[in-house]
Amino acid sequence: MSRDLLGRALYDYVETPVFEHTELFARGVGESTDVVQKEMFTFEDKAGRSLTLRPEGTAAICRSYIEHGMHKRAQPVKVWYWGPFFRHEAPQAGRFRQFAQVGAEVLGSDEPTVDAELILLLSQLLEQSDCQEVRLRLSSLGTAETRRAYTAELRDWLREHEADLSESVRARLELNPLRAFDSDDPQTQAIMAEAPKLLDRLADEDAAHFAEVRSLLDDVGLEYEVDPGLVRGLDYYTRTVFEFESGVLGAQAALGGGGRYDGLVEVLGGPPTPGVGWAAGIERMLLATRQGTSRESAGRVFVAVAKPERRLEAFDMVLGLRDNEIPAELDEAGRSLKGQLKQADRLDALWTVILGEETELRDMRTGDQRAVEGFEGLLEAVRSE
Repeated sequence: MSRDLLGRALYDYVETPVFEHTELFARGVGESTDVVQKEMFTFEDKAGRSLTLRPEGTAAICRSYIEHGMHKRAQPVKVWYWGPFFRHEAPQAGRFRQFAQVGAEVLGSDEPTVDAELILLLSQLLEQSDCQEVRLRLSSLGTAETRRAYTAELRDWLREHEADLSESVRARLELNPLRAFDSDDPQTQAIMAEAPKLLDRLADEDAAHFAEVRSLLDDVGLEYEVDPGLVRGLDYYTRTVFEFESGVLGAQAALGGGGRYDGLVEVLGGPPTPGVGWAAGIERMLLATRQGTSRESAGRVFVAVAKPERRLEAFDMVLGLRDNEIPAELDEAGRSLKGQLKQADRLDALWTVILGEETELRDMRTGDQRAVEGFEGLLEAVRSE
């Protein structure tokens, strides 16, 4: 799906190493970020070099852009990637220490159309994946200089309210006050609702860029919410930032997002190069498609053997069901019939075929059971729902 969608937009597939020099992420992602400070899996190789399992994809794409001379190609360069990433976080629903991401990046253009194109591509990917209750949050961080000035202003403002802030926000007040917008502490949230907003501090050129991005999204009818509190968690972002969320995911609502990083290539030793991109979590996307998923929609068939002499028939039946694009399984642990029915229940089977004196089909939702005649009769029965 990703290959087809992004390929039609002429994005080339690239792969980067699973581990990189630690300095790449320290410089690119930002020393003050949670990713660098707390979440990276870092180790020393036999030559004494510090290496890190990649926690995100953009910094590595920018390194490749520099090292492989992509800046000498016709600009912009459009690429996409897919693979495993690693962060040392507390595992919970939708958050894993090893997780899969798909991402897309465009380097070499500061046109608002690129921002809008990438946002629309991610929207289309989520729609084609059948993600439920999706909403788009959108904001702008302006230039790095604007962000630095605003960060100093916000830090001073937060100091005036320091006694009412959560302990974690107070601990990061000097290093990264922007993270206060992400706090889930109710009292801190109330304070941040009254805090000065970066959107009100944008330079005219940055405000015009953001207005053009919104106009392009409006033109194609993509709904969004302008959220001044959206700051993203990585230091390299400039100008446009965006995040897609799903209402079915609970606390870990983010499906994917990204934004501009117009100074990142230069920070990593390359020429001044605008860039913009996004990444989406595959596990999050899968969870967001499960709204309403149950035995009624799982469609699985379990083949249980009550008469041992029908075991070969059960094997052939499973293969036949799979050939007809019906998920199917049989017992391969020597269980009793009762144990096989329990296993069918564990597998969320919608139907269980029982091969005994005759062939019977059991509806696992209701427990109703009826005889079926031949394989074609079985296919007709399981497809009728």
